[in-house]
Amino acid sequence: GSNVLRMSSHIQIKPKTAARKSKISSPLPCSPEPATQPKPSDKLNPKTIDPFGAYSRPTSAFAAVYARGGIPCRLVHGSVKHKLQWECLPETVPFDPLLVTLAEGLRETKHPYTFVSKEGFRELLLVEDACEKAIPLLPRLVPVLKATLAHEDDEVFGRGLDALVQLSAVVGPSLNDHLKHLLTNLSRRLMEKKFREKVTVTLQKLEQYGGKVS
Repeated sequence: GSNVLRMSSHIQIKPKTAARKSKISSPLPCSPEPATQPKPSDKLNPKTIDPFGAYSRPTSAFAAVYARGGIPCRLVHGSVKHKLQWECLPETVPFDPLLVTLAEGLRETKHPYTFVSKEGFRELLLVEDACEKAIPLLPRLVPVLKATLAHEDDEVFGRGLDALVQLSAVVGPSLNDHLKHLLTNLSRRLMEKKFREKVTVTLQKLEQYGGKVS
């Protein structure tokens, strides 16, 4: 009888006693098992246990937050151009962590994340008291922008430049102490012909908004 039970535990026909027995005698570390397990070989390959596989895991942190409804704005397809629709007034949205999350989204390469992150970041910085809300976030925003400016995708880099200029226009000289973290990536792209003009304009604007930077 016990042989039959042991066999049955491996093919996942689970009377209560068999389930208990399989847990005790199983040589594999026990993790909670899903109710349905199609093949005994699934035990050896935990990746196949998740019935949704890759589909249940968004590809990035920003995509995950967006999927959960954590970004309070949505893309509206217009006949001529797209725009964002906010669920509440941007003035009422806490900058922490939304501004940082939107900045992280600038590294996205898929639609609609590319548009939502870029436009959301821009529109959030347009609210009346954006300066005092954004300054405390600079220590977290700058490393995110640095990663954006280091990205190999040209469009991502372009979005990073735009976001940096927008941020500089809002926080002014407060950004100066952080610029040293970004200048390496900017000067590297300054060597590339296709970005020379845009990077030069960005550096001029950073100087304009921040005063003379040594």
